[in-house]
Amino acid sequence: MSVSIITLIVLGIAVLGFFLGRQRALSLSASSGKRLHSLPGYYGQMVFLFAAVPALLLMTAWLFMQPILIEGRISANIPDSVIPEGGARSLVMADVRRIAGGLDALIADSGMTETALDQMRADETDVRSQLGNVGVALGSDVPVQVFEAAKEYRASSKTGSLLMSIAVLAVCGLFAAWSLLRISPDQRARNVSEGFVLALLVGASLVAILTTVGIVTSLLFETFHFFKLYPAREFFFSTVWNPQFRGGSELGILPLLWGTLYVSFIALLLAVPVGLMIAIYLAEYASKAMRSVAKPAIEVLAGIPTIVYGLFALITVGPFLRDWLAQPMGLGNSSSSVLTAGLVMGIMLIPFVSSLSDDIINAVPQSMRDGSFGLGATKSETIRQVILPAALPGVVGAVLLAASRAIGETMIVVMGAGAAAKLGLNPFEAMTTVTVKIVSQLTGDTEFASPETLVAFALGLTLFVFTLGLNVLALYIVRKYREQYE
Repeated sequence: MSVSIITLIVLGIAVLGFFLGRQRALSLSASSGKRLHSLPGYYGQMVFLFAAVPALLLMTAWLFMQPILIEGRISANIPDSVIPEGGARSLVMADVRRIAGGLDALIADSGMTETALDQMRADETDVRSQLGNVGVALGSDVPVQVFEAAKEYRASSKTGSLLMSIAVLAVCGLFAAWSLLRISPDQRARNVSEGFVLALLVGASLVAILTTVGIVTSLLFETFHFFKLYPAREFFFSTVWNPQFRGGSELGILPLLWGTLYVSFIALLLAVPVGLMIAIYLAEYASKAMRSVAKPAIEVLAGIPTIVYGLFALITVGPFLRDWLAQPMGLGNSSSSVLTAGLVMGIMLIPFVSSLSDDIINAVPQSMRDGSFGLGATKSETIRQVILPAALPGVVGAVLLAASRAIGETMIVVMGAGAAAKLGLNPFEAMTTVTVKIVSQLTGDTEFASPETLVAFALGLTLFVFTLGLNVLALYIVRKYREQYE
């Protein structure tokens, strides 16, 4: 039974429990002559929550733990003799999962019985051809142990799913019946229902915190593993980035960090002044008709996918800069450059700065403007000496958001700046960033335990610490000026 069907059944039982609980509360109140402590709907909500929440929590925990337990048991039973030399057990388990999925598709398409499946062997030609028809490619050297492990994996998964269905539906029915029988006129059903809602709100509040803790923990763990395989001194101070998946890699972060800062600086150099001037115009000078048209038109830029910006950089901006600036000045002949990615990324960041700054400037009290005008200041003087200083904390927040967006951008850099990791000042040269290399190191059929793959987590942790430092600095600036102008 699929997860969606189980979920629908559980919700159906819970909805039925709601109506039965509400009706039972009314019936008990009428027969006993007692007033209900809570509204009838709360009794129905109590039955609904007791029927649905424990069952869905059990199903979520089961779905999380079942693959871990099954893969651990199957992996332990695979002999070391079938592990390829220089390979990893995880790669063999990937083949096991792939073959098991192919067996499921084969049974669904051909109507093969479970008995016939148990009699299949890895060296049968018809088995290979049938698995190929359902999209599973088996090499000629697939060990028998791997094929048997795939059949065992499939059988265990099927048994686990059956047991999960029985357990979830049993828990749903038992808790629904138990909560239904506990209903009485004196029961504080409203408190129970509101307690569930409070727990739900607390859980929702913890999602962001627990997600952050999980991300940081995973990065720390894998980074520690990386530094056990590769010297931290060379990672942080080497100026060469040259990963070689067959050994002899040089994994210095400085070229990547320099490319990230260089591209982000050019992007902010365009986005911050332009976005801030747009915000000042819209907030202080534009008429209502102009504002109603201009602001939505500018904010359209924020909704354009980054891959479209990347294509724009690759096809339009890059060739233009190469033909009209780089080649005539003798500074380069490539359309992929830091300047290309920075300019296009700056265009993308303009609405982040302008929209937020516009809202912040509009939030400055009108009394501050009136007081400045009363002292004889002009409009431009009021903007420079009163409005912008008062709005500075919010403007810093807008710039920080734009900077974080620039540091984390990937597609524009890939298509606009290239993938060359090097140190240089020429903006017409191709460079790359930390995020691009994180993607490149984690893609492809590479061994996960190698330094060349684990370096992606060290890069991610370094980027996280860097952006955290920017946040702390911005928070300090915001608090300092907020105290001054409040």
